[in-house]
Amino acid sequence: MSAIRGLRAAFVFLTRIPVGGFPYTEEDWRWSTAHFPFVGAVLGLLQATVAALLLPHLGAAATALLVIALAMMLTGAFHEDGLADSADALGGAYDRDKLFVILKDSRIGTFGAAALFVALGLRVVLLTQLGAAMPLALLLSQTVARTPPIWLMRALPYVTADGESKSRLVARAKSPQAIVATLWSLGLIVALVHHDALAFSRAIALGIVLVAITVIVAWRFVVRAGGVTGDFLGATEQLAELGVLLVLAWR
Repeated sequence: MSAIRGLRAAFVFLTRIPVGGFPYTEEDWRWSTAHFPFVGAVLGLLQATVAALLLPHLGAAATALLVIALAMMLTGAFHEDGLADSADALGGAYDRDKLFVILKDSRIGTFGAAALFVALGLRVVLLTQLGAAMPLALLLSQTVARTPPIWLMRALPYVTADGESKSRLVARAKSPQAIVATLWSLGLIVALVHHDALAFSRAIALGIVLVAITVIVAWRFVVRAGGVTGDFLGATEQLAELGVLLVLAWR
């Protein structure tokens, strides 16, 4: 039952979409992580639909900006916030204690602002470059980018004190949740390859890039903080999303 209720809990945690269902148990929250890629697929499908409607009338650049704005509205800029906080902490802290002080600070600093500028700007540029393939890129990137954070939850300790964390129950994913999350993403990739919407070679490149991003950020998080935090997981999703778009736009 928790595995099913976890799907609903995933929407509660990742989005501003009102699905209700409270209260959720600890096991519900744990299982929510298994369905993060499915939530991404729903968000990606919404963005892809809007992009397909706007592209013929507004062009690629304006459409890219609008669908990114839509994404941030649907999620409350959840992952972007994690990216900004992680950049401030990793860029501005010289020791572990200071790193956690910066992570708790709600203000955005120079490193966070710079990271957001680069990430959002690169998303707009890459989506614009993809042009007519933008809807497909949105669906794929929103889905598979939510898988690497689940493997980080599985592999690394969660180092934010439980009493201070909003993600403490969600971040306790184990192997079953990571496997289900991976199957959601693999299912989409296989379907796209089967229908010739995605080249097999590009699908392999996607896998390599996502694994590389996961390994690199895991190493960095362990060296600097001893594990992961909710902000680090959000930053990982953003980096994975950019990695997917880079692979799709590569010529």
